[in-house]
Amino acid sequence: MNVAAIDCGTNTIKLLVGRPTDAGMEDLVREMRMVRLGQGVDATGELHPDALARTFAAIDEYAELIRAHGAQRIRFVATSATRDAANAAVFTDGVRERLGVEPEVVSGLEEAALAFDGCVRNLREAPAVPVVVVDVGGGSTELIWGPRLDEPPAAAYSMQIGSVRLHERHLRTDPPTDAEVAACVRDIDAALDECPVDPAGAATVIGVAGTVTQLAAGVLGLAAYDREVIDQARLSVEELHALVERLVAMTVAERRALPWMHPGRADVIAAGGLVLSRVLRRTGVDHLVVSESDILDGIAWSITD
Repeated sequence: MNVAAIDCGTNTIKLLVGRPTDAGMEDLVREMRMVRLGQGVDATGELHPDALARTFAAIDEYAELIRAHGAQRIRFVATSATRDAANAAVFTDGVRERLGVEPEVVSGLEEAALAFDGCVRNLREAPAVPVVVVDVGGGSTELIWGPRLDEPPAAAYSMQIGSVRLHERHLRTDPPTDAEVAACVRDIDAALDECPVDPAGAATVIGVAGTVTQLAAGVLGLAAYDREVIDQARLSVEELHALVERLVAMTVAERRALPWMHPGRADVIAAGGLVLSRVLRRTGVDHLVVSESDILDGIAWSITD
């Protein structure tokens, strides 16, 4: 039985059409579009008409792919941007018209549980426990605490700090000024101070989602983004910190010229990188494990039973 999972976040909308097997989820289609659905939401409280148009165009493409591969079950999960928007009904109605399913605006805790499940099912080698999964999104960041890999996470928390949200709130100069960067770091640290999931005791830290995988491409020095090389790479934490410092000091044009950088992330990668860096500074680990499997895979597995 083929299943279709859609993860609609603040910056990207992703599709996985897969077939569950004993060896794992067999990918039939895996697509990602940069739609920036969360454009301006932090300031206006509403989804911008242009952002809705971009997102609906991507969903139209996905609907064709889903039909072509005969997916029998579809689950559409929407995250931070649509939790915050006053006009979320416009988005919901548009999704229903195009896919025939009701989009689920999941809570931060459910989002975290799906990300944890998608991540740990993919691991080829069992990591030392406890594990903390860090999911840096466009509008929010989740920390997920897993003392065991064969059970649901014991704790999870969603913080309203993400690459798009913090970029729009703080990093308005190109490149950002020292004062802007300092304000961004204070915002991140304040959120972490209030977060009930403390990453300090983690034996393993696993990073998922686009900010993390994009930074991984940079640390690995890839000539182009390569999913197979990035998946389950072990990155030096010190090298990650150094890369984030370099990216923060660059202009958007300089970041966009990097061979491994997706142009749709070039403006917000500095803010997202600062989130990951500040989380890692609270841990005792010397490396970060990167997983290309994340909430999208968790959504797909959730509709296989």
